[in-house]
Amino acid sequence: MKNAMFAALLTLSVFSLFAQSPEPAPNRQPAPTPRRETPPATESDDRADAPREEPRNARPPADAKDKISTTQHSVTIGGQTINYTARSGFMIMRDEDGKPRASFFFTSYTKDGADPARRPITYTFNGGPGSSSVWLHMGAFGPKRVVYADDEGHAARPPYRTVDNEGSILDVTDLVFIDPVTTGYSRAIPFSDANKFHGVDSDIQSVGEFIRQWTTRYSRWASPKFLAGESYGTTRAAGLSGWLGQQGFYLNGIVLISSILNFETASFDSGNDLAYELFLPTYTAIAWYHKRLPSDLQSGTLEHAISESEQFALGDYTHALMQGDRISDAERRDVTAKLARLTGLSPAYIEQTNMRVKIDRFDKELMRAQRRTVGRLDGRFIGIDKDAAGEADEFDPSYAAIFGEYTAVVNDYVRRELKFETDLPYEILTGKVRPWSYDRAQNRYVDVAETLRGAIAQNPYMKVFVANGYYDLATPFAATRYTFARMQLEPDLRKNISMDYFETGHMVYIDRKAQARLKKDVDEFIRANANVQ
Repeated sequence: MKNAMFAALLTLSVFSLFAQSPEPAPNRQPAPTPRRETPPATESDDRADAPREEPRNARPPADAKDKISTTQHSVTIGGQTINYTARSGFMIMRDEDGKPRASFFFTSYTKDGADPARRPITYTFNGGPGSSSVWLHMGAFGPKRVVYADDEGHAARPPYRTVDNEGSILDVTDLVFIDPVTTGYSRAIPFSDANKFHGVDSDIQSVGEFIRQWTTRYSRWASPKFLAGESYGTTRAAGLSGWLGQQGFYLNGIVLISSILNFETASFDSGNDLAYELFLPTYTAIAWYHKRLPSDLQSGTLEHAISESEQFALGDYTHALMQGDRISDAERRDVTAKLARLTGLSPAYIEQTNMRVKIDRFDKELMRAQRRTVGRLDGRFIGIDKDAAGEADEFDPSYAAIFGEYTAVVNDYVRRELKFETDLPYEILTGKVRPWSYDRAQNRYVDVAETLRGAIAQNPYMKVFVANGYYDLATPFAATRYTFARMQLEPDLRKNISMDYFETGHMVYIDRKAQARLKKDVDEFIRANANVQ
């Protein structure tokens, strides 16, 4: 069962999370767990936390009530001072009989004095499944961000701190950061019912219902409305485009960061060679970054190396894999040599893998001679394993670089600045959501691209912006291009989709230059599609 294998985790992602009457969506985001045979999207690696008992007195009671802290703040973005109101806390979701079903934790930021009918509102989440919204909240779009050691996003020395986020989009849109059930401080009521929320369809429905209720509670139905998701959060966003549309909740636009809509593109299953083809350009990009390519490719631009790799991947490489064991010896030698040229790996190693290199093998093999590994979420990051002769890397150094920082920062920030207190553990990226139910997607790959196509067809004013990281091995850019190219949108609707590419990994925004450009892209996207005269 394809999607059951993903549940080992996909997890900046992430994530994430989520489809039409929801069309199923799958995969994972940053969560520590063992390496996956079939890894799709995520915010981080695929390693699942062992379930742990929570303090009984910390769980939301069956008679739970909303508990929201409201504080006033200001931030300067692009030379403009924004005075805003922050709300952080629990909103209780109830069934039609009034019985509490879940306590959703959220943090919202609304500009003071703005006209709600003209002020855009963006609902934001990460992925996993099992990830909180901390990555987009404290890294990308919120008014505060984590401080890194350098401009590429490597971890600073603890203790960690925040600064005003010059990349925040609060100057152009109000923001609501949502933690799905069992992530962040969000919990099912009673807690034993949590598994009812842990599935593609149920996740989309519950998050969609939260968005509807928040919009109603804070009188934002007249506002231009956007979604922003990362990793499995892009899966959720595409699913929500269908679910919300069925409620008459039409969107102005969707921002997808490190997108995964079709899980076949990221699944290294026996009989599915598509992932090998679509990951190859990312292997090339990472090898180029670490100077492992032949001199003629290495001396050129990253884009030139990627172009050659993608052309080969969708041409001769696809042809070779489609032939299987019927391939001639001469063609096999030619393809093996070309793969070695484009990956920085030896022809002998390529031959031993039957011309099929999985993520964890690439991560381990590229710099094995230097006793180093490269990251899955971000191939620029380097790790050190105890065993340099191992089959796969022992951990993802790009996830390790951000996990501690974001965990410490969000726990401090929520209490000290947002004045919200609870004894619950803040679940950054948890394995407690597993096993994740893939509902109607059992025995096939989740693909919510069709849900998104249908939503665009029904609401042709809705636009989609996609941000891709060249060094992202969780949600490779070539797979995203492949997915959107196969959506079969009518020619006059293809213009609704726009993309940009960054020399970063899964969490595009941890790189300072990339975050500045991402902000510019998203600012322009929201302004262009808010339809405010």
